[in-house]
Amino acid sequence: MTSAKNFIPALLPRSKGHQFLLYGDACSGVPGALHEKTFASVNAVVQRLRPQPDFILFPGDEIIGLTPDPDALRAQWRYWLDTEMAWFDRAAIPMWHTTGNHTTYDVMSEAMFRDVLDLPDNGPPGQTGLSYFVRRGDLLMVFVHTLWSGLGGEGHVELAWLEATLRDHRDARHKLVLGHHPVFPINGFTGTYQREIGHEYSRPFWNILVNENVLAYLCSHILAFDVQAHRGVLQICTAGAGTAHRMPEGVEYLHCIQAALDDEGLRYQVLDTDGVVRERLEWPLPDADPAGWRELQPGNVEAPFSGEVKSGRRIKLRLVGQSAAADVATAQTIFTAFEPSSIAPFWLGTRGPRQTLTAIVGRQPGRSPTYWFGPDLSPGEGFDIYVTMYPDMGPGGLLYRRHDSARWSSFTSATAQGLEQLSWPRHWAIGHGQGGREDRAFRGAALSVLIASDGN
Repeated sequence: MTSAKNFIPALLPRSKGHQFLLYGDACSGVPGALHEKTFASVNAVVQRLRPQPDFILFPGDEIIGLTPDPDALRAQWRYWLDTEMAWFDRAAIPMWHTTGNHTTYDVMSEAMFRDVLDLPDNGPPGQTGLSYFVRRGDLLMVFVHTLWSGLGGEGHVELAWLEATLRDHRDARHKLVLGHHPVFPINGFTGTYQREIGHEYSRPFWNILVNENVLAYLCSHILAFDVQAHRGVLQICTAGAGTAHRMPEGVEYLHCIQAALDDEGLRYQVLDTDGVVRERLEWPLPDADPAGWRELQPGNVEAPFSGEVKSGRRIKLRLVGQSAAADVATAQTIFTAFEPSSIAPFWLGTRGPRQTLTAIVGRQPGRSPTYWFGPDLSPGEGFDIYVTMYPDMGPGGLLYRRHDSARWSSFTSATAQGLEQLSWPRHWAIGHGQGGREDRAFRGAALSVLIASDGN
């Protein structure tokens, strides 16, 4: 029995709302196998939460599966449900699942999934118990089958039913969509039909989520925790429920996500197998206090802060100016932070013939930096862009939005780490690099950089 001193306090809605747990990818179901032990270590943390969640979401790959033998597959499901999850009271706390590549890899396994889990039968034709929706008061959750055999298998997903279901429930205040496969690459792991949904589906799928004001797409499959935003909609990946290997090793960790949703938005905490909060989020991002903006003058400036950014704090920049002419492709500095004796660990500017807004982050001397890519700037035209640095979000925590839009998007990157461990130098420069006025100078006009911060 868990003693009171070992309880983990759950985040609770700040008003009427929902408190839930999200975790996926255990790949267990075999007695004595490696993943049974790792899955149990995550479940031990889940059992310490107080209060327990209102419901649990599991976006796929409960069992190792991938067998042509229906008896062996059913035995795995029975062991997972009756033994590994024996502690869990399904009558008191609902659990809803998505399909996954280990559990619904052919017609036989799809039929087995329907039979053993007995999920709602309100999905599209041919996908009974595979795609479905759940409505809990002001919350709509739509579960999509991202590897339907009727469309071709892994990476294929039906869109018309998803759009119709969201439209039929436009009165829902909160909307979540769940599927096994990500839409956008995670940690640099990419591959159509295998690591993400088929690329021909990605844009129309995300357009539906944006147009129907979905809060987040919840997925797993890539063995990591990751969050990123695209046009105001979050993609949250949780695949740490027990599968023992990671993507990449040494950076990602076994985990579960405990979340609270209310009228003010979404908050979550990511718990590792020691019950330690490793990452957290509050969404939507609050606007900076208009009185809190400070302009950073062109040239070398005094750093308004240095060292690591504390958890909960967000740094916001506003970049205003006119981009360079069309024939300029050289790197142009907007803002950089550096120490004179080493290459700048943070650089933000434009690069290439499309003048792509780019961040370059160097964490360790002598190691290649990582790159984040934002929007292209139209040559010779004015721009007004907000950039937020939110270290608690990991790689997705470098975000931008244009002045005429309220929707944040994460810069695109291929790294598993964000700005959470970056130690900010004491020397900053605006409009040129660390070497002086001509070092990667901004070639446009009327550059203005403002900074604000919020949080702790």
